[in-house]
Amino acid sequence: MRLATMACTGLVAVLLVGLGGCGPSYSPNVYASNAVQQANKVEQGVVVGVRPVAVSAAGTVGTATGAAAGGIAGAQGPGGDVSKAFGALGGAVVGGVVGSTVEHATGDVRAFEYIVRKTNGDLVSVTQRDAEPLPLGERVLVIAGAQARIVPDYTVPIAVAPPEPKPPPPASPNPAPPNPAPPNPALAPTSTAPSPPPVTATPLPPPATPAPAAPTPPAQPPATSPPATSPPGPAGTD
Repeated sequence: MRLATMACTGLVAVLLVGLGGCGPSYSPNVYASNAVQQANKVEQGVVVGVRPVAVSAAGTVGTATGAAAGGIAGAQGPGGDVSKAFGALGGAVVGGVVGSTVEHATGDVRAFEYIVRKTNGDLVSVTQRDAEPLPLGERVLVIAGAQARIVPDYTVPIAVAPPEPKPPPPASPNPAPPNPAPPNPALAPTSTAPSPPPVTATPLPPPATPAPAAPTPPAQPPATSPPATSPPGPAGTD
């Protein structure tokens, strides 16, 4: 039984060490096959926080693989069917424990958690594995998707030419004027008064200059008449 357990442990360790090399790398420079040729949204930002964190493997793969390998190895022990059944059960338990331990030993890594402030002011957190952490204040690109990641901003500013003005639309031919509606006899005037003649302003002649007045002749003295004499009376009247 001890030999079976040792064989089970060795087999599980060998299998999981081989599987450990196929685990995720958590590197921003490595893409999984299902993440290639995918259009992901990219936003610019600045690193405002960073801290080291531990990434723990899930342990499910190691447990399942170890249990399967341990069960197979335990069933190969000597003895009857009952002994082999108990051997398989014990091997599965031991294999599961060993598998989970080996997976954590090979899959647990150190990484960095970054806090990035995007251009719109929002904060976003991304955890990834880097050899050296990105410095604070670094301008980065936040790449969303199944494997979100941040990388130094490697975009190149390009001057965008202003859009060319659109040509004016072609002039359309003048449409034919619509036919005037026939006059309504009920609304037509019964008579038409003649138009008044145009009034033209006639300038007035300038005022005439008055002629000089004739000199007034001097006044003549009135004529004096001799005193009247009464005729002599008859003689001897005295």
